[in-house]
Amino acid sequence: MRRDGAGGERGSTLPLVLVCWLVAALMAFGAIAASDAFLEQQQVQSVCDGAALAAANATDEAALYATGVGTALPLTRASTQAAVADQLADGGTALHSWSTETDGVEVTVRCTRYVEIAFGWLFLGGRPLERTAVAGARAPTTP
Repeated sequence: MRRDGAGGERGSTLPLVLVCWLVAALMAFGAIAASDAFLEQQQVQSVCDGAALAAANATDEAALYATGVGTALPLTRASTQAAVADQLADGGTALHSWSTETDGVEVTVRCTRYVEIAFGWLFLGGRPLERTAVAGARAPTTP
């Protein structure tokens, strides 16, 4: 009785092929999820940039009339918050939280949004992904 050496290897490539397909699928799903997260970050950053620009143009008129125009427009926390709230109400992207900080000349806006991304159930366990953006702006004037 003669035994063929190739017969003992029969079927052993199937697990290797399945593992390769599994790795390829995970890589494709990961690329799609990363692209979705990147696009969501870009959208939040865009909204935050627009809000910062709106806040930088929201001068405190009382301070402006009291001190005049120097090298920058005077900003207050109340005027920047009102401008950001107005800008976000006009936009189409809903944020979960936002805040403003100002030193009187420059404004910084922090925006946060929780999003569901593609294949989030696989990579995040079904939890939403937090996307946070920070934007700063200053409205300089010409002397």
